[in-house]
Amino acid sequence: MTKLKWGMIGGGEGSQIGPAHRLGAQADGLFELSAGALDHRADVGRKYAQQLGIQKDRAYGDWQEMLAGEKNRTDRIDLVTVATPNATHFEITKAFLEAGFNVLCEKPMTMSIEEGEEIVRVVKTTGKICAVNYCYSAYPMIRQARAMVRANEIGKIRLVVTNFSHGHHGDATDADNPRVRWRYDPKMAGVSGQFADCGIHAMHMASFICDDEVERLSADFASTISSRELEDDAMVNFRMGRGTVGRLWTSSVAIGRQHGFDIQVFGETGGLRWASEQPNQLIYTPVGGRTQIIEKGESGLHEDATRLSRVSVAHPEGFPLAVANIYCDLADAIRGEIRDGLPNAIDGLRSMTAVHTAVKSAKSDGKWLDARPPMLR
Repeated sequence: MTKLKWGMIGGGEGSQIGPAHRLGAQADGLFELSAGALDHRADVGRKYAQQLGIQKDRAYGDWQEMLAGEKNRTDRIDLVTVATPNATHFEITKAFLEAGFNVLCEKPMTMSIEEGEEIVRVVKTTGKICAVNYCYSAYPMIRQARAMVRANEIGKIRLVVTNFSHGHHGDATDADNPRVRWRYDPKMAGVSGQFADCGIHAMHMASFICDDEVERLSADFASTISSRELEDDAMVNFRMGRGTVGRLWTSSVAIGRQHGFDIQVFGETGGLRWASEQPNQLIYTPVGGRTQIIEKGESGLHEDATRLSRVSVAHPEGFPLAVANIYCDLADAIRGEIRDGLPNAIDGLRSMTAVHTAVKSAKSDGKWLDARPPMLR
């Protein structure tokens, strides 16, 4: 099978997310890195692109140069990944979609609800793929959990409890560290800090596993380190379309927690639990029965979990391979086989709507508000 051509914007040398994309995109031999504008410093970006094996004429200084250089090539890229600062996602994603490229955008897809709705309209007009990198949804045991919910193996969902809470920004003396400070600066991060950074992963996961959407929410935000303009801790209660009760906690000052992303789903006849620090295991408890550990790679799993399991049972499978699963689904989609689990522009829009709704709720002492995007009400 011929490899698809792939380009990357951002994610240059020293980037936190860039290596995960490069490992993930190329793990299965489905994509080859053919073009890139990897750094806001043009010369640095060009040099690093060539070190990665990109030809000189496709090692670009910025995304505008890359768009101009790629759009008229007969061998132009099949997919571009946008891994730049948050505030640039909308402009770059929109421009590449309108030029006929498929896009994988890092989250958040946009900074505003209006921008999110515009991306959805552009996708409908162009027919191109816009995926959003909610890569935790591509872990095999998350696909297993969703399949079990869809198969009614734990009954009607009553309650989902999820959190994404770590303590890596809990040191007040580190507040001026530029790698930390920007996350709480509205000029760079937008209207929300921790909820927009980590909390929307937890909310997307709740919607993904429960196969349902958040309709209403109530939020409480706190800046526990006084120098921060945006929240570093948030509690969000929500209600989903089929009546599921949701509880979400997200924090960056929970000292002692490391990655801290986990989810529990409670149905009428059973419960499920998954934690990102033990991603190979899904904990299942049937009502009145013993707790069981379902292992990634074992026999009898649902098809989507089996399809995305890379290594044999009992061997660890980590974050870059979850990203690789997103790229597997993207390759299938580009070739015409749309995968149901691929996070798309609608997911990105719902997340940004939840962020803005939570901000409004927190400013209104937790008032319950409609969390649905206006265009989807």
